Amino acid sequence: MPAETYDMVVVGGGTAGCFAAATAAQEGLDVALLERKTEDEGGRIACGDAIKGTSTFPEVIDLDYLREESFTNEGITLARFENPKTGEDLDIGFRGGNGAIVDRKRYGEVLLEEAERAGADIHYETVVRDVVQNGSVKGVTATQRGSVKEFEADVLIDAAGSLSLLQDKTDFDNTTFDTNVNYQQFCSAYREVIEIDEPVDWHNAIVFKPTAELGYLWYFPRTPTEINVGLGFQMNKEPMKLVEHLREDLRKRDEFKNATVKDKLGAALPTRRPYDSAVAPGYMAVGDAAAHVNPCTGGGIPGAAKAGTWAAEAAIEAISDGDVSEGALWEYNRRVQTDFGKRFAAMDLYNIWGGTYDVDYLVDIISAMPGQQLADALALEGTASMSWPLKIKTAIKTFGHWSTLFELKKLNEYATDLKGIYDDYPTTPGEFDDWQTRRDGLMDDVYELTDADPKY
Repeated sequence: MPAETYDMVVVGGGTAGCFAAATAAQEGLDVALLERKTEDEGGRIACGDAIKGTSTFPEVIDLDYLREESFTNEGITLARFENPKTGEDLDIGFRGGNGAIVDRKRYGEVLLEEAERAGADIHYETVVRDVVQNGSVKGVTATQRGSVKEFEADVLIDAAGSLSLLQDKTDFDNTTFDTNVNYQQFCSAYREVIEIDEPVDWHNAIVFKPTAELGYLWYFPRTPTEINVGLGFQMNKEPMKLVEHLREDLRKRDEFKNATVKDKLGAALPTRRPYDSAVAPGYMAVGDAAAHVNPCTGGGIPGAAKAGTWAAEAAIEAISDGDVSEGALWEYNRRVQTDFGKRFAAMDLYNIWGGTYDVDYLVDIISAMPGQQLADALALEGTASMSWPLKIKTAIKTFGHWSTLFELKKLNEYATDLKGIYDDYPTTPGEFDDWQTRRDGLMDDVYELTDADPKY
């Protein structure tokens, strides 16, 4: 059977894939988007549903339509940390506007609608089996409703999610593409959408609660009576029985009495820095497939939207020039790493550090720290100023943890230095090895400080 030929093939109809497909199709490229789900199931993805809004989204699709159709709670004003040891809550207000909760299924449907409206051909029930490669990647083979099909393209966009099958099938020898990836750099997550009888009194908050194995429970109100509840754990720790752990906590909460489950789904998520390079000849990885996820919170929607758009823009230019080599696609790497990539790489240091401590010990430290100072430190935005009375009070409360806090302060300095290194991400593949050597030197200092096993 002859191959179906396109300028670009995108595998995966999530945020990154849809933004990539819409971007390229709007510029006149012939684009195929391959989605393994049925059309009815399209858009259904395991997600916490929390988002800051669309202000950082590329204006590739109709963002007003996306918000109107899928944003169900735009009144999120704070994050609440529930301390399981003291029973107290730590409320941290949002800066720079409200957050929101989305109906992730409807959100995903709108993205697929918008990609199709832009001109992309969407192939549902299409499961990719292999990559076609001859020097550069030339396309994929897939099964579609029982039939084997081949899709040929100048550029393949891998938006197939965490631990993408495409990366197992592609030969990345003699490329810069990051293959230093293993399952221990990921987490396993599970979430349910539940309906309750009475509105919660915290419908303006996203609620977090620490769990064993450096994970957390979340309670995110889509509406006052419809709550996204879930949890996750890192795969380099002892496995957790996610469903049992979640149900046990739900039973303890009066507001969830008589709750009914409307939907449930699990997934794997990256809890690592973004791929050092997500390009190879004719091939680009975006979103979860390139670890474009905050490694501490699991949030990845805005980064995926940007990555999909930037990958498509680089591909459009490369296809127009008749050159889809790594060098021709490289600008996509640089845009990612000097934007959200540097922040996620810096946040990864806290994952490495936290993994060396018992969760109860970390909760003790969090309990003693002023909330806004802690939030600012973890956001790497510079710690808010503290008055002398607050400094003295904090010193007393944190007595016994001073060496750990000094270590955390030093780690924060390393995180700032690491962001500077990412600001200097190379403009060509020829400078890549030197950049990695510089970055890895700082990582050696981090491992020495934290006494952690190397993660990469």
